Amino acid sequence: MTSPSAAPAWRRPTRGEHRWPAALAVAVAIVLQMLLPDAVAPGPWWLLPGIELLLLATLFVANPFRVGAESTVLRVLGIGLAATVGIAAAWSVVSLVAALIGGRFGGDAATLLSTGASIWITNIIASALLFWEFDRGGPAARARGGDGHPDFLFVQMQVPEVADPEWEPTFADYLYLSFTNSTAFSPTDTMPLSRWAKMTMMFESVVSLATVALVVARAVNVLGS
Repeated sequence: MTSPSAAPAWRRPTRGEHRWPAALAVAVAIVLQMLLPDAVAPGPWWLLPGIELLLLATLFVANPFRVGAESTVLRVLGIGLAATVGIAAAWSVVSLVAALIGGRFGGDAATLLSTGASIWITNIIASALLFWEFDRGGPAARARGGDGHPDFLFVQMQVPEVADPEWEPTFADYLYLSFTNSTAFSPTDTMPLSRWAKMTMMFESVVSLATVALVVARAVNVLGS
């Protein structure tokens, strides 16, 4: 049996990862949401970005450094922040699709492409936050080194002998996972294991496919007219 000291970092207690990468991603999503045209902005342009900013500020004040201490309040706030970013992305996608189908989207091809890109990036960030918050119980639970079954099987877990023993999944890994899923519309090098992970990845792919297909098709139409 492998001793605790010889176990890979993702299987044993660690200090926990820094909060700032996830916070920076949320800040990018907030800026992108605030720059969206009124036709696709979720509700009043300030509502969801304001909620996200409030939740982000609260999390930073309560725990600005490493996500290592278990706290029910911080866990709820973190999940609430991820859910709010996800709702904002989904709302914008539905609004954009409705505006394009109904012919209500005003603007040139450049505006359309920049709007589609903003929504696509926000979708990637929202999905990465959800993956990060729920895989094996969240970042604090992963730092505890619990024995919970992973929801995502990373390459370093499959081939531990070629991985750094100190490797453990951080927000950057979940952001990469989200990006590749949103680009390829399918898993690449990281496999979803649990049903919620599969459903979340499927939803992200659908949102990404709808955004890219409709926006590009409409932009080509505009350029050709």
